[in-house]
Amino acid sequence: MSFIHLIGFGLKVGHLLLMLCYSFLTVISLNSFINDSQMKPNKSRKIWVKFLEIFSSKTSKIHHYYQYIGSAKFRKTWWRKLLILWIAFGTILALWIFWYLRSEALEKRKETLANMCDERARMLQDQFNVSMNHVQAMSILISTFHHGKNPSAIDQETFAKYTERTAFERPLTSGVAYAVRVLDSEREQFEKQQGWTIKKMTPVNKDKYNPEELEPSPVQPEYAPVIFAQDTVAHVISLDMLTGKEDRENVLRARALGKGVLTAPLALIKSNRLGVILTFAVYKRDLPPNATPEERIEATDGYLGGVFDIESLVEKLLQQLASKQTIYVNVFDTTNISNPISMYGIDVLDTGLQHISPLNFGDPSRKHEMRCRFKQKQPWQILAISASFGIFVITLLVGHIFHATVNRITKVEDDYKKMLDLKKRAEEADVAKSEFLANVSHEIRTPMTGVLGMLDTLMDTNLDVTQQDHVRIAQASGKALVSLINAVLDKAKIESGTIELEAVRFNLWEILDDVLSLFSGKSQKKEIELAAYISAKVPETLIGDPGRFRQIITNLVGNSMKFTKKGHIFVTVHLLEEVMKSIDAEPEPSSNDTLSGLPVADRNRSWEGFRPAGQIVCPPESITLIISVEDTGVGIPLDAQPRIFTPYMQVGPSIYHGGTGIGLSISKYLVNLMNGEIGFDSVPQIGSTFTFTAVFSNPKEQQINGQSMSEFCNMQAVVVDPRPIRAEVSRCHIQQLGMHVEIVSSLTSMLTMLTNGSQTVHFVLIEEEVWDQDLSNSVEFSYKLRNLNQEISPKLFLLSNSISNGPHQNNKPTVITKPLRISMLAASLQRAMGDNKSNSSNGEVPKLSLSKLLIGRKILVVDDNNVNLLVAAGALKKYGADVVCADNGRKAIALLKPPHLFDACFMDIQMPEMDGFEATKKIREIEHSVNFRIKNGSLSLQDYADISNWHVPILAMTADVIQATHERCLRSGMDGYVSKPFEANQLYQEVSRFFL
Repeated sequence: MSFIHLIGFGLKVGHLLLMLCYSFLTVISLNSFINDSQMKPNKSRKIWVKFLEIFSSKTSKIHHYYQYIGSAKFRKTWWRKLLILWIAFGTILALWIFWYLRSEALEKRKETLANMCDERARMLQDQFNVSMNHVQAMSILISTFHHGKNPSAIDQETFAKYTERTAFERPLTSGVAYAVRVLDSEREQFEKQQGWTIKKMTPVNKDKYNPEELEPSPVQPEYAPVIFAQDTVAHVISLDMLTGKEDRENVLRARALGKGVLTAPLALIKSNRLGVILTFAVYKRDLPPNATPEERIEATDGYLGGVFDIESLVEKLLQQLASKQTIYVNVFDTTNISNPISMYGIDVLDTGLQHISPLNFGDPSRKHEMRCRFKQKQPWQILAISASFGIFVITLLVGHIFHATVNRITKVEDDYKKMLDLKKRAEEADVAKSEFLANVSHEIRTPMTGVLGMLDTLMDTNLDVTQQDHVRIAQASGKALVSLINAVLDKAKIESGTIELEAVRFNLWEILDDVLSLFSGKSQKKEIELAAYISAKVPETLIGDPGRFRQIITNLVGNSMKFTKKGHIFVTVHLLEEVMKSIDAEPEPSSNDTLSGLPVADRNRSWEGFRPAGQIVCPPESITLIISVEDTGVGIPLDAQPRIFTPYMQVGPSIYHGGTGIGLSISKYLVNLMNGEIGFDSVPQIGSTFTFTAVFSNPKEQQINGQSMSEFCNMQAVVVDPRPIRAEVSRCHIQQLGMHVEIVSSLTSMLTMLTNGSQTVHFVLIEEEVWDQDLSNSVEFSYKLRNLNQEISPKLFLLSNSISNGPHQNNKPTVITKPLRISMLAASLQRAMGDNKSNSSNGEVPKLSLSKLLIGRKILVVDDNNVNLLVAAGALKKYGADVVCADNGRKAIALLKPPHLFDACFMDIQMPEMDGFEATKKIREIEHSVNFRIKNGSLSLQDYADISNWHVPILAMTADVIQATHERCLRSGMDGYVSKPFEANQLYQEVSRFFL
């Protein structure tokens, strides 16, 4: 509750440890006293007693202290001192944070300046290197095409055009010029050949520059007149590079070193702007790397120079950067460190920080560097100020909260106790409400059972067509009401926590077949594709609660059926590990990859929030299934998606779609009971995909599918369907019958396979969509199929989503109406083979089988409700049984007391005088006593119809049996249970255990 209570709790723990130590010392002292009882007291013994007295007094004081700390008196006395200490601590922390953040900001400012300066230096250096490499390449070009050709392949016009077109490759040069080496003895001939006189290089103002006014170059041993120049520096043609101080030094160093060399910053001719010149020597022949300077001078033909206008070039470079306005940039030639030459930039005031980045322009004899400063001084550290101020304010607020907490903690504790009491009352009221609702719902089901049972009995009488239609409507309405009551009852059980799961063996294919059969009529009426697919890796038989599993899938498919007008509803079942392994490799599905060809919601997003397979805690023999129900309906509006699992929430008005709005909430609860999760993804006007996981036990022995061992085993079937997923669903169902299945996409491919193949095909199943695309081609295919030169002509079937009401087409094959179910598919194929011994299409137990089991059997029916007695007796008499009725448990005990002539007993479990559980226990006790006495010889075997072991089968009758009730039935001695009203399948399953 507070810091004070935490201190009190620590003291309580310490006090407990001290008390344990005290108890241990007391035991030691008592043993010592007993052993020394005959001895006289000594000094050590007195000291020991004194120590125990002091220790006990200290522990009692500590016990008093921790009680005092938790008291209101302590809170009133000490809270001010703690508050002052807290504020002092917060103030010191705020000052330290201010200093720390200010230091961090300064370091970050230094780092930012360094990065910006290094970036500019690196860009300038990189672009200079690019320009230098291209100038060097041009020197090789001149050596090859000017000095290596006779006559020369280069003249001024060619050189000017080439240099102008390749200027982009030299981003930092203002121009390029080539000066040839001319000896004094060659000067006169050279000047006649060129038509101009070699001029002396004289810097003048660009406005007064006139090449004709320049003086001739003075007499010297050799000259370096410019003969080729880029148009931007064409004014240097005829100038002798050896007459300029910086240029002469540059030329002499370049030819002696064989590398590019730079001048010191100098004023350029004509422009008079500050710049540098990069010079490469052009040699007559290739020189070895270790050539001497004399050899290089002797082999020199000329000099290629690149002019760099530093000011304009650096300015262009900085304009490429968005942050150029935030810092000042200066470029210096620091060859003479004591007197650096400014190549670019202006003098700026000291703004506190400066960073120097070295520049390497390829000439080791010259040093350059870039110096950067921020234009503005470091601003106020708003973050440091606000953070420290915020810490101080938070300290004050926490102190205020602490003060308010201390003052109100007593009131909070009282309110907490009151809230616990109210919570307990509310929970008790909620449980009472849920139990009341469950009981009322169960009582409502009892008369509904009578209504539905009597309607079933009425259907077995002679009725005309109109009367049968009225009875069917009444049955449908009654079943709808029972479904609504079931939903309300399930919700009540959820709220009261009384739902438990069964653990029985069931067949997964049978569950899905039941669900598909339930919605087959609606899907055929709407002409939408309804299908189910179970991965081959999923075991066919599982152990779990098949009823609740069927309820979840029925709820999800029922919702999809309500909101889907076209397209498909697709139920898939996979192992969780199987899906999670392929989730990364599976691409987003396209319209061609869906069951109906319409786009669907991404199923991968429907299980995004699920736990990984490794985090699901379950027994080692169990498996986790992941089931998806995909539809192409109207989807769920985005505003309704967050509350889709809320009870009684509906996407649209129930008047249009029906339902109570609690199906999804019930499904979510049942999924949680199965140690699973449920999620969905929905796109409005596209569709929805609901996915859930469930954990089941995997039986060691799998049941063999009876159909796979039948006459279909090892037969060959071919499915003609251009849509891969739909074809795979058909293959999955057909393979369950034990057949080998091939898939082709067209009738032409099918006919080719039949003509060229050596394998016998027994069945050909064609999707109606393929058949209807070209009826003339389909009829021709049917004709060719019948006239194939094979011993057995393949049986031809059409797979259709609806029952056609139009006129029958000639030569149209037998239609198998989807959704595909294994039992229905087997029956259709058996009829085509001329075998009429199959059962009904949905796998229902024929009445003849039940009649063979029950005819002549004497059965006792026990129920306190006269209507239920009539319904149960009528149902059993319909199958030929001799029925005796009793209305309470006591009468049942009297009638079933050995010896008797009853073959079985159907007993209601809820009766007023004596319920079915107690009555069954009494009957089993009587049977056990009689069997024991017959075995001991105290009773004559002839008096008990020569039966030495009396045990009449007793089956519980109930409208709803959950796992707890089922277990109670078995514990009381019952042999099983049947639902009310009787269902032929369940009744056959139960009585066959005793009468077969």
